[in-house]
Amino acid sequence: MRAEERRQAIREFLQQARQPVSAGALAARYSVSRQIIVGDIALLRAAGADISATPRGYVILRETSGLVRQVAVQHDAAGMEAELNAMVDQGCTVLDVIVEHPIYGQLTGPLQLASRYDVAQFLARCGQPDARPLSELTEGIHLHTLSCPDEAAFERVRQELRRLGVLLEG
Repeated sequence: MRAEERRQAIREFLQQARQPVSAGALAARYSVSRQIIVGDIALLRAAGADISATPRGYVILRETSGLVRQVAVQHDAAGMEAELNAMVDQGCTVLDVIVEHPIYGQLTGPLQLASRYDVAQFLARCGQPDARPLSELTEGIHLHTLSCPDEAAFERVRQELRRLGVLLEG
């Protein structure tokens, strides 16, 4: 398979995928190295493909159904699991995390966490020695963009975050 054909196949595969796909899985599928896949993804992005790298792999983000809302929170590393579970337990998907960096401005990390399993996988990666959550750059202050099935679910998230003492409110 030529490189251009492989990139087109990768794009089509990601469009059909129901969950993130790791570079390693793509490398095995197309019989190339992980580094070739990383380069292919970079070239696809440069050509306009809307591919995001999440902690669990590459995704092509689809239109979000339901309501998209943001919450501002502050907590230390110990509060991350309770915060994320509070959101997914109400039926919301945690789309991303956003911090304000003094040099780079807004930094956004795609998450795509929709279940306790997703949260556990994310936390396992955060526990690796070379991994640090973005919120460490801002004394724990950060935003999350959520996709919620309805306004009631979003309000339940806010109530639970308030109960946990992590919700930032004006």
